[in-house]
Amino acid sequence: MNLRRDVFQAIADPTRRAILLLVATQSMTAGAIAANFDTARPTVSKHLQILTECELLKQKQNGREVSYQLNAKKMKAIGDFIEPFRQMWDDRFNKLAAVMKAYKPNE
Repeated sequence: MNLRRDVFQAIADPTRRAILLLVATQSMTAGAIAANFDTARPTVSKHLQILTECELLKQKQNGREVSYQLNAKKMKAIGDFIEPFRQMWDDRFNKLAAVMKAYKPNE
């Protein structure tokens, strides 16, 4: 049974976000990724599995080694989904800043 994982649950985990940052600029093997964490390698492998199932990471076979690289298209899709919310909150904070700037107590 192939369960579909939720991408937002995947990126909610701080270790998985750290893995995404590690592979953002270069592909890395599981061992190279695991060397950056103080957890057991099977734990890192489970995180890699989840990120791969969510299509946030792609696997590339290099002989006997598997390297992981960021799936930029999937990351862009997530960013595109989040962007309207970011704009909405930016607008709200800008309005609040304007109100606070205009407010002059004791005048």
